[in-house]
Formats: sequence, structure tokens, C-alpha cells
Amino acid sequence: MPISAAKRALYPANWAELSRRIRTERAQARCECEGECESGHSERCEARNGEAHPLTGSKVVLTVAHLDHDPTGDDPENLRAMCQKCHLAYDRHEHRTSAAETRATKRDQATGQRRLF
Repeated sequence: MPISAAKRALYPANWAELSRRIRTERAQARCECEGECESGHSERCEARNGEAHPLTGSKVVLTVAHLDHDPTGDDPENLRAMCQKCHLAYDRHEHRTSAAETRATKRDQATGQRRLF
């Protein structure tokens, strides 16, 4: 998942190298999710970078997820290489919250109101 320009500054300066090491060296180009994402598997996900996803058939692009959802962290114990399906499922709650805030802000802008988050 690409990092939005607005959030890029939150990530550690060495994020590109750290992410690459997690995905290639530690994870050996395989999703490290072991069921914590609630996307339907209880063992380690079988998705491998660059191959067809075993459930969806789409090409896997391995990403790195922050388990605590805080992009400022760089502790490898808090990071997991995940396929798109697992990463999106793991971050589902954060995506819903962010989408609701965006919709509310747009609605308020259209009506001239101000929202305090």
C-alpha cells in the first residue's frame, strides 16, 4: 500500500530500507500474518510476493504493517510483512474510522460547519 503524502513524514527516515529488510530477509518474501488479521486463515498466510494470492488470485505485493497502527515506530517486533489482503483486513478498523472522518469533514465543508476531532 503506498504511503499517502500527508502521512509520509510520520514514518522513520529509514523506512524504505527497514521495510525491504522485513519483507525480504526476515519474511523471505512470504506474508507473516498468522491469523491476527481475521481474513480467514488460522495458520501462517500462504501468500508469496509476486505470485498469485492463494485465495484471491491477484498478484501479491508484500507490504509491512505496524501492529500498533503507529507509523512512527521502527521496532521490528511491531512490524509484520503482510499481503494486501491481510494488511487491509488487519487495518480495517483504522480505515473505517479514517473514512468516516473524511466523509464528515467533506459534509461539514459543504454545509459551512466546523468539526472538532
